[in-house]
Amino acid sequence: MTPFRIARRRLLLGAGVAACGLLAGCDFSLRDGVFNACLAELPADLREHPLVKAAWDGLDAGKVWDTHCHVFGNGDSGSGLWFNPRMEQIWNPRGYVQREFYVNASCVDERPGKVDTSFVDRLLAQCRGMAPGFHALLFGFDWARDETGAPLADRSTFHVPDDYVAGLAFSHPEHFVWVASIHPYDPRALDRLDAAAARGARAIKWLPSAQNIDPADARCERFYAKLAALRMPLITHAGDERAVHGFGEHLGNPLRLRRPLDAGVRVVVAHCASLGSGHIDDLRSAKLSNFELFAQLMDDTRYRANLFGDISAITQGNRMSVVATLLERRDWHERLLNGSDYPLPGVVPLIPLQALVDWKLLDAAAVDVLRRLRDINVLLYDFVLKRGLQKDGQGFAKPVFETAPFFIRSA
Repeated sequence: MTPFRIARRRLLLGAGVAACGLLAGCDFSLRDGVFNACLAELPADLREHPLVKAAWDGLDAGKVWDTHCHVFGNGDSGSGLWFNPRMEQIWNPRGYVQREFYVNASCVDERPGKVDTSFVDRLLAQCRGMAPGFHALLFGFDWARDETGAPLADRSTFHVPDDYVAGLAFSHPEHFVWVASIHPYDPRALDRLDAAAARGARAIKWLPSAQNIDPADARCERFYAKLAALRMPLITHAGDERAVHGFGEHLGNPLRLRRPLDAGVRVVVAHCASLGSGHIDDLRSAKLSNFELFAQLMDDTRYRANLFGDISAITQGNRMSVVATLLERRDWHERLLNGSDYPLPGVVPLIPLQALVDWKLLDAAAVDVLRRLRDINVLLYDFVLKRGLQKDGQGFAKPVFETAPFFIRSA
């Protein structure tokens, strides 16, 4: 990167962090810094550190799958990966700052022809730094689409073709498995779903507010019937979305997921709907936090067999208020799945570690180790952090991290 670009990045990111509304929340004190140092090697003292070793104690590493990993790039390898060009325009500071943070968090080499491959190389290196048997679920990401199912590139933030993540999983089966993203309004949706299942996709990923998907729309019924028949889970964002722009936060209301649940689909609510608020029913009804609406669904006896939540991103500064409740609700733990939301944990200001200490959810002795891990291996950092969270001496139960059986059953 040129000195000019480095200076420009620091100026814009500094301004963006100060505003603190450009990403999904951050630590106003910036006590952990701003930039990921992107160091290459895990030194022996960290690899053998008691905190790191303890994180793996009692777990079968072959069952530890990170259930929420994003992929991005600019398509410079012929991959079909795409970022909206607006995110590279300095006069669009919100998108520009977000993109720069994502690039830094994933330690991408921005030289021509290096973006796509450097992202994958870094992610592979981090997987190799985990215990043998660990896998990451790589998400495709479909276009935003209009009511007829036609792609809306100008309204999309990024695009990750299913063929690309499937190819990564086929090339690196020891580290990657893949998740398709299929918009239900696409006229080819059912055929695409059959093809994804035949190629070993472990789930379907949606981000409704960014892709213009209403999970409560009757048009989705045939898609849900096919998902249920295939035993393929739907991993769908719920709650407000700050990292990707879209079509209205009402689409993230957890209660809109009652339609797929009633159709028998196994639904994984990303981030446990830990941001924003939604109406209980129609727009005239009372509002509750989206997390409270998620809790209502989790406690509904009709959905105990097919409603799940992933705990990705819950340690971010604007989401961590739900951590104590999730730790306390041990009756939910067999229905919670750990994921990192990679590369977001590598965005240094997003996760204020000292705040977790102040809330008595994290041992203060862990902070320095975690800060060092974040600059080297974001996946390991997120995993060790989640394993270290405790409320009144109780952490997340073993099934939260041994997630592979959930997806293997659906293969």
